[in-house]
Amino acid sequence: MRVEIWSDIACPWCYVGKARFEKALAAFPHRDEVEVVHRSFELDPGRAKDDVQPVLAMLSKKYGMSEAQAQAGEDNLGAQAAAEGLEYRTRDRDHGNTFDMHRLLHFAKEQGRQDELIQLLYRANFAEERSVFSEGTERLVDIAVAAGLGAAAVREVLADPAAYADEVRADEREAAELGANGVPFFVLDRKYGVSGAQPAEVFTQALSQAWGARSPLKLIDEGGAEACGPDGCAVPQH
Repeated sequence: MRVEIWSDIACPWCYVGKARFEKALAAFPHRDEVEVVHRSFELDPGRAKDDVQPVLAMLSKKYGMSEAQAQAGEDNLGAQAAAEGLEYRTRDRDHGNTFDMHRLLHFAKEQGRQDELIQLLYRANFAEERSVFSEGTERLVDIAVAAGLGAAAVREVLADPAAYADEVRADEREAAELGANGVPFFVLDRKYGVSGAQPAEVFTQALSQAWGARSPLKLIDEGGAEACGPDGCAVPQH
């Protein structure tokens, strides 16, 4: 069974939702038969690459709230994250464009290191003091190397704006086609969708339901056709 997760590194609920989903997956009896794929979704795709601002200022402008209200929201998110065993800095975080991170995640998928990279990107953005937005390419290189990727290859990807750009845009178009207008958005075997950072119990139910709904293979066999198997291949008699 395949679970696809549309998310953005700048999305705190994606950070929390991933932890809740993984809690459910860890207890799922068929967890070793579940493939998890991370898909791209930018919350702020129109933001320029060099446009970095404090999270509180961004929230105040975007939602028309005071910075005190924005801070209260951050404090609540910090409590929600802590409940899932996650670190979360409720002060002095910043916000910026995540397109390069999504490009790197597609590269990491090819190398079999996608989950490692997205987890380290989340941690860097939400729990660590160093910015993933304002410190430039080398900050992303350091994170990618920690996830098991080669530094030279990562620099090559980041230096080419076209590298994996089509893959990111394809994910975003597909999200729109599936009706996802926010993240996190979980799609199970292309049959069931779960929107938002739901409690682990909801993910447990969704996994069980999707697993039970898998269609058994329908075999079309007229009989007598030659085939190869563990004991060798049938030898034509004429």
